[in-house]
Amino acid sequence: MPKKKSKSSNSSPFVIILAVVAVLVTYCTRKFTSEKEKDIPKKTAHKKTSTAKKKPPLLYEDFETDGPVKENYNTETITLSSGSWTLKDAVIGAKDEDHKQGSQALRIRGGGSATMNFDVNVSGTVTVTLKHAAYGTDAGGNWELWASVNKGQRFLQVGNAVKTSSPTLQTSTFTISTEKTVRLQIRNPDKDNGRINFDALTVVFSSNATTSPDAGSGSKGASTGNEVAGDNDNILLGNPSNAQAALVMPDNYLMDKGYYKLSYNRERGGPNWVSWHVGSDDLGPMSRANDFRPDADMPDNWYQVTQSSYIGSGFDRGHNCPSGDRTFSRDANEATFLMTNMIPQAPMHNQHLWANLENYTRSLVKDGNEVYIIMGSYGSGGMGSKGLRKKIDRDNITVPDHIWKVIVVIPEGNNDLKRINKNTRIIAVNTPNKNDVSPKWNAYLTSVDEIEKATNLKLLSKLPESVRAELVKKIDSGD
Repeated sequence: MPKKKSKSSNSSPFVIILAVVAVLVTYCTRKFTSEKEKDIPKKTAHKKTSTAKKKPPLLYEDFETDGPVKENYNTETITLSSGSWTLKDAVIGAKDEDHKQGSQALRIRGGGSATMNFDVNVSGTVTVTLKHAAYGTDAGGNWELWASVNKGQRFLQVGNAVKTSSPTLQTSTFTISTEKTVRLQIRNPDKDNGRINFDALTVVFSSNATTSPDAGSGSKGASTGNEVAGDNDNILLGNPSNAQAALVMPDNYLMDKGYYKLSYNRERGGPNWVSWHVGSDDLGPMSRANDFRPDADMPDNWYQVTQSSYIGSGFDRGHNCPSGDRTFSRDANEATFLMTNMIPQAPMHNQHLWANLENYTRSLVKDGNEVYIIMGSYGSGGMGSKGLRKKIDRDNITVPDHIWKVIVVIPEGNNDLKRINKNTRIIAVNTPNKNDVSPKWNAYLTSVDEIEKATNLKLLSKLPESVRAELVKKIDSGD
């Protein structure tokens, strides 16, 4: 008997077609879904990569604190998220009247300040942004941002003062360029000012920085001292030894102290020369700081002269740029007490001969002039209160045998380089570094030309050569 055919056998062509269609649909669906899923992680990954390239700020301070809020205006050091700050006539405010981003903000009253006690590592150009508003209904006033690139020894103002009068937070932006560390100070300088709130301090590398954020600290990008300078620049008349801020030039190392510039000599443990300008704005009521101290800008591994290096030597810590020429602010006066500004100077020379010349120079300024001054020393072997010494401080500091100074005198005005001519007054003195010198500085008058021969320097190099040739030969009358 023949076998029966099953039902499935009768419908198999149709079933096969359905199965093929189902497989195709499933395949296409999975393929389409798979391709869509591939697109999603690709976009997400790209977004993450882009975000990762954005570097975090070098510093961000929101002035929020988990500890007790500082509510009194006494000077106090407090710890914030960024580090230690000293607040003077300032508080961390959390009142309704404090204009703030979060729950707290910095508030500084007139005459107060907030200063970082730590440094931010910077090698290049940074942008500093800071939000500010007048506290409550106060009128506000002008405030300033100051910065130090030498670990807080000296602060210089960044940009111009900012006027704050709005009760809503505004943002101000500043730019700082340095190859070193930087620390900041916020000042509300005028005691007549109202209280001012500050918030969201941010420091980031500028997008237009000329130096890569990863660049080393060396001498790259440092000033050579040969650029065209403007009126009152401390080396407007020239860089006498072509000093550079390059570690490969340890005996002719350019240092800019803000209030004067100098060529430092590591071998001698002091400056080859110091150059500065004095105008009426440089003279004020500030008392002598008397805070002799090491210079934090000294390159690593160089011998550091300290405030005690001259003790028992028979020589004074003799200023090049004198304290009395920088009395318009505390920062300016304190800058003159850095040991890089000192030479071993015979006491009678320093306290009488040199003091008389310094006082006479300032009298010229008070009479309506401005002066450009270059001072230096050379040789080895000075006669101090304990006799002849060629070196002191375990032979780390050379005692010069001669000390010289050149003073260019012009009436107060503008375009100084163009106003100096062959009739300009030049006072040049060259003196032995001895305790028995005459107290009369005009007993040691000489010419710039003679000083150049003794020192191998080229002074007044930025003047037109025809003018310079006349001036270097002149010997002042001393009147």
